[in-house]
Amino acid sequence: MPPDQYPGPDDAQLVVRSLKQDHEAFGQLIDRHASTIINLAYRMVGDRAEAEDLAQEAFLTAFKALATFRADAKFSTWLYRIAVNKCKDWLRAKRPGMGQHDVDIDEMLDVHVADEQTPERLLSQQQVAQELDQAIQRLPPLYREAFVLKHLEGLSYEEMEEILGVNSDTLKMRVYKGRVQLSRDLVALNSAR
Repeated sequence: MPPDQYPGPDDAQLVVRSLKQDHEAFGQLIDRHASTIINLAYRMVGDRAEAEDLAQEAFLTAFKALATFRADAKFSTWLYRIAVNKCKDWLRAKRPGMGQHDVDIDEMLDVHVADEQTPERLLSQQQVAQELDQAIQRLPPLYREAFVLKHLEGLSYEEMEEILGVNSDTLKMRVYKGRVQLSRDLVALNSAR
């Protein structure tokens, strides 16, 4: 369920309560957004354990900085920005080697469940998803964050602009370049088979 559609108090009300030292309210914010932030971090860094640690750091940072949150923005957007920055810092510190591999993005993103669920078909879909994940990890960090936010998290360019503080034309170019690099990488992988 999208965080905006949870029953009970909305995020803004929970933030107000959290600012009044209501730790249960902040716990509800964590419950609402934890899986989204962990998934975002995982897609950015490619390691589940690191993603969970980065999500935890993002929530801790958000809690400490809650007084600086501007109520004119959405809490989820503010939290995304914190999480993306944590991932960027981690990527800068680790600086993993960027390989040169890519596949057809539209085809990879649209891996649909076939009518026949044979073991071979399921294995093939898992392999395609794994290859796409690996190719995403090889993107330069700026392309990776833009691609993940747009195509995997489903954010609009306006939301991305607010999260990253980068104008939408630049973001569109980063998403496009990321798609091109992924396409080349995935085509090279398919040719090597």
